[in-house]
Amino acid sequence: MIRFEQVSVTYEGAAAPSLQDLDLVIPEGELTLLVGPSGVGKSTLLGAVSGLVPHFTGGTLRGRVTVAGRDTRTHKPRELADVVGTVGQDPLAHFVTDVVEDELAYGMESLGLPPAVMRRRVEETLDLLGLNELRDRPIATLSGGQQQRVAIGSVLTPHPRVLVLDEPTSALDPGAAEEVLAVVQRLVHDLGTTVLMAEHRLERVVQYADRVLLLPSPGAAPVLGPPSEIMAVSPVHPPVVSLGRLAGWSPLPLSVRDARRLAAPLRDRLAATAGAPEGAKVQADAGQNPAPPAFEARGLGRSPSSAAPGLLARLLRRSNPSPAPAPGTAPGTGPAVARNLGVRRGRAEVLRGIDLAVAPGETVALMGRNGAGKSTLLAALVGTVPPATGTVTVGGATPHRTPPQEMVRRVGLVPQEPRDLLYADTVAAECAAADSDAGAAPGTCRDLVSALLPDVPDDTHPRDLSEGQRLALALALVLTGRPALLLLDEPTRGLDYAAKARLVEILRALAADGHAIVLATHDVELAAELAHRVVILAGGEVVADGPTAEVVVSSPAFAPQVAKVLAPGHWITVAQVAEALS
Repeated sequence: MIRFEQVSVTYEGAAAPSLQDLDLVIPEGELTLLVGPSGVGKSTLLGAVSGLVPHFTGGTLRGRVTVAGRDTRTHKPRELADVVGTVGQDPLAHFVTDVVEDELAYGMESLGLPPAVMRRRVEETLDLLGLNELRDRPIATLSGGQQQRVAIGSVLTPHPRVLVLDEPTSALDPGAAEEVLAVVQRLVHDLGTTVLMAEHRLERVVQYADRVLLLPSPGAAPVLGPPSEIMAVSPVHPPVVSLGRLAGWSPLPLSVRDARRLAAPLRDRLAATAGAPEGAKVQADAGQNPAPPAFEARGLGRSPSSAAPGLLARLLRRSNPSPAPAPGTAPGTGPAVARNLGVRRGRAEVLRGIDLAVAPGETVALMGRNGAGKSTLLAALVGTVPPATGTVTVGGATPHRTPPQEMVRRVGLVPQEPRDLLYADTVAAECAAADSDAGAAPGTCRDLVSALLPDVPDDTHPRDLSEGQRLALALALVLTGRPALLLLDEPTRGLDYAAKARLVEILRALAADGHAIVLATHDVELAAELAHRVVILAGGEVVADGPTAEVVVSSPAFAPQVAKVLAPGHWITVAQVAEALS
C-alpha cells in the first residue's frame, strides 16, 4: 500500500538528511505504529506519505514514495486527498467550518462529489464514529475526544485507503483517548483501512498495533516488525515494557493484561521486601497537604537536587524564589491558596467550590477529563480569569487585581502551546525581553537557557526548535522572574520519553529549591513520577485530593501502568520497583 524506495529528504540549510535511504513497504489494512526519539524524522516520514513533503514543506526528496500506486513526487496533496487522509496533533487547526455535519461534508465538496453521494457518506460516517447525536453541534462546544473523532471523520468521508495520524491522543484524557483508539481499531478491522500513526505515549497505543516501524536514531536504518520484537530493542518504550525488561519476562508484555498474567512472582518478591514504597505511606491530615520529603514522595533512590543539571541547580540557588509578602498579608501565607473558588465563563459555571492550598516545594498534579476545569483553575491562579465567588491569593496577593510586573515574581504560567509565549525572531531577543519584563539583570534568562538548552545558538528562531526545546525555552522565560509558584498546562504534550525525563529532572530541581509547582496533565505516568499530590477535577469540582500513590491507585482511569500491573500494591513507577528489588 505504501512503498518507500531509497527515500532521502534534506531540508534547505540542514547539515544532514532528515530521512536517509528509507526502503520499506507498509502493509495494507494494518495499523502501523511509527516510533522513535525526537528528531529522527517521524513527522517528515508522515509528510512524505501525504505529499506535504516536499510540496508544502520544501526541501529535496530523493527516491520514490508511492501510495496506492500514486507517486507523491508528481501528485500534490490535493491530488492524494481521496487516497490519503491526514489528522494532526491539534484537530482545531484543521477545522474549516463551525458545525459537525458541515465539517464532514467539506472535504467532499472540495473534491466536487455529487450531493447525493455526499449525503450518503456523511450519514455513514456519523454512524461509524458514533457522531449522530452531535451532527448539529458547534465544534467549539465539543470535548477533546469528540473533536478528534470529528477530525478523523472529516478525512474519512472521501473514503481514503490510508489514514495518517500524528499523535492523535496527545491532548486527550485517558477516556477520550480510548474513544479515539477504538475508532481507529474499527477502521482497521472492519473497513481494512491502512493506518500509519506516530505517537509518543506508547503506553496508550502499542498494544493495538499490528506492526511497529522504529526509527532508532538520525540516519540509522529503520526497523519494521511485530510490536513485541521491536519493543525489545527500541530506545523508546512504555512503562509496562520497562517493567518486563526489569523482571526478565519473555515475551515482553505490551498491555497491562499481558503483564498481570506474568506478574504474580514479581508481586510475591515485592511483598517480601520492607513493604509498600515510602510515597504510598504518606498520609495527609484532614484539610492539609504538606509536601512530603522528596525521597518519600517519589520512592526514588536519589534526591531531586542530585538529579538536576549542575548549572541549573546553581542558578536556582542564587536567590530565594519566594518574594517578600505583600504589605498587610497574613504571615505564613503559602504560594497559592484558593477558598471556595468559583469561576464563570459567560453563563457556564466552569469551577465551583474549589479549595486548594499549595505549599513551598510541593508538586501538585491536576487531573481530570477534557473540560473538567484544569486550565481554568490555572488561569485563576495566574490572574487572567477573575473569580466569580470565593478568593484566590498567590504569595499573599490577589492575582487578577495585582499588576503583572508585580505578579511575575509570584507566579509564572507555561501554557499548553509554548509558542504562545514566543513572539521574537531569535532566542537572544526572547531572553532580552524576558529580562526586561522581570526586572532581572541582563543575561539572567540567557543563563537559564544555556542550562536547559546548551546547544542552541542565540540567533536560532524559536519556530525552528523542537517541541521539547520550545518548552524548555518557554520555561526559561518564565523562570527569569524566579516565581515562587510555577504553573504548567499539559507540559509533556509532544515530548518523547527522553525529553520528558529531562523535564522531570528540571521540575524536581525547582521543587527542591522551594518552588511550588502545579501542573495540569493527562499524562498519568508523569503524575506518578513527579507529583507529591494529585487533585482530580470533574464537572468543575474537586472529587479527589491526596497523596499521589493513594489517589492514582484507587482510580481505574488515572492509574499508571505499573500500579495496574502490581495492584493491590502501591507501586506506581518502575524506579520504585527497581529500588525495592535491589
